[in-house]
Amino acid sequence: MVKYFCSSTDIRSAWDHVVSAFWQRYPNPFSTHVLTEDVVYREVTADHRLLSRRLLMKTNRLPRWAERFFPSGMARSVYIIEDSIVDPVNRSLTTYTCNLNHTTLMSVEERCVFQDSAEQPGTTLLKREAWISSGIYGFSKPIQVHTAATQSSEQRESACRCQNKEVGEEMKSSL
Repeated sequence: MVKYFCSSTDIRSAWDHVVSAFWQRYPNPFSTHVLTEDVVYREVTADHRLLSRRLLMKTNRLPRWAERFFPSGMARSVYIIEDSIVDPVNRSLTTYTCNLNHTTLMSVEERCVFQDSAEQPGTTLLKREAWISSGIYGFSKPIQVHTAATQSSEQRESACRCQNKEVGEEMKSSL
């Protein structure tokens, strides 16, 4: 069974600032769980879109209730592939991510679309979708619920950090 999670957020920052912040998000003190970030592929297409593939290595702690059920020697690092398309003509950034290991425990596929808002200048619309599944009999539902809650929380925190970074940059430039 796959759990589907979908949310939309208005980020009170211009699209070009959000895209710039996206590429500069790692390393940072708020995301210490991201251990590495490597560009595997990058290309600018004939229609001026930027295609990128990155490999990320993250570490996430299991929820306390789950720690006793999994071996203590189990690798805590998760490899994630991230494909992205920046379309400057339509002012959109679309990302697709999925984990490459620990897929029996949990598989997460995510799509995010950052779109310039036509109705609200200086605002970027973020639509985030995630598909979460687990092959652990008896634990798939709690794992899916925990992961969906974590996804929602991370999105709110990320949007706040993006807006706070924007305000901080504006304050620096006015000094």
